Amino acid sequence: MKYKKYFDLLTQIMLPTLTLWGQLALALKFPWLALLLMLASQPFWLYSSYVAYKNANQLGMFLNTLAFGIITLIWVINYWMI
Repeated sequence: MKYKKYFDLLTQIMLPTLTLWGQLALALKFPWLALLLMLASQPFWLYSSYVAYKNANQLGMFLNTLAFGIITLIWVINYWMI
């Protein structure tokens, strides 16, 4: 249970930090950095939305997070591999 407490705290810190810095990097025309930051935030988004789904039946939030993660992964492939 102690692990979950620390991971919840880490999620609460890293989720807005990575997401907002990713958005700022995109706005400042650094797409490669935005891509890395947004991709790094996805595990925290998935965990947070899964917890919301399990505790409050927020299926829409969880599905939106999955879709955004897939779109971000496609962005990685398109930006660096194609």
